[in-house]
Amino acid sequence: MRPLHIALAALVAAVWGVNFVVIELGLDHFPPLLFSALRFLVAALPAVFFVGRPKVAWKWIVGVGLALGVAKFGLLFIGMDRGMGAGLSSLVLQVQAVFTALFAALALGERPGRTKLLGMAVALAGIGVAALDEGASGPVLAFVLVIAAAACWGVSNVLTRKAAPPDPLNFMVWVSTVPVLPLLGLSLLFEGWDRDRAALTGLDWSGAGTIVYVAWIATVFGFGAWGFLLSRYPASSVAPFTLLVPVFGMSSAALLLDESVSGLRWCAAALLVGGVALTSLAGTRRRAAPDPAAEPAPA
Repeated sequence: MRPLHIALAALVAAVWGVNFVVIELGLDHFPPLLFSALRFLVAALPAVFFVGRPKVAWKWIVGVGLALGVAKFGLLFIGMDRGMGAGLSSLVLQVQAVFTALFAALALGERPGRTKLLGMAVALAGIGVAALDEGASGPVLAFVLVIAAAACWGVSNVLTRKAAPPDPLNFMVWVSTVPVLPLLGLSLLFEGWDRDRAALTGLDWSGAGTIVYVAWIATVFGFGAWGFLLSRYPASSVAPFTLLVPVFGMSSAALLLDESVSGLRWCAAALLVGGVALTSLAGTRRRAAPDPAAEPAPA
């Protein structure tokens, strides 16, 4: 990779890592489901008018929109709203690589090799250590919700693999149109009209700034730049940069939110990042396209 493109890949990882801090700040202004709906609304508009018509079948756009937008981000935002820290969330979500490999084996017939199985075991050991640390100091339910979000991310990765979008930015913008109404409906049902109205009528510059960041910078810019890199280099060259996301996530959370990082959490980070690296970069016994475990989505 050219040095400029290496810098771009690292910048995207930093944007996605810091995004967890921005999400936590945004949750001070909005209920989680409403915040997620606004994220996709702003990501889709006005971009949908400039990216052209969808380049894949609508069934894949709707499927990924529900799995990624409604399920994954809905669960992630609720988990963080219930006390899951930004840094730990950025780390735990990386177990999506394990779920992706498992779902790919079930749905696509890809049999993981020994290296990938080892990576999955190491990553799960990291999750166990993180759970032990969180169980001693934080809300377990919030931890479980983020794990469930990672599983939904795995489902969306496999669906994306099946869709094989030729233009990732076009695909992501159209996917962003799907979750808006379901998330708004869920927000009205579970968070209530009064709470949603209070958040919208009390919107200030800091709240608007969090929406702009998660929508335009983390989603539109992040996916656009990532698609640009994947169009020029093999996925095996680009994908390792996603391992920097929890590094930036944990570091920015410690610096900006004063989140402490215990010895157990550093141990969990080492195991999880190492396991994800083995899982994402190892081959499979049947492989017709880039490994879906190496396909990221913005946080």
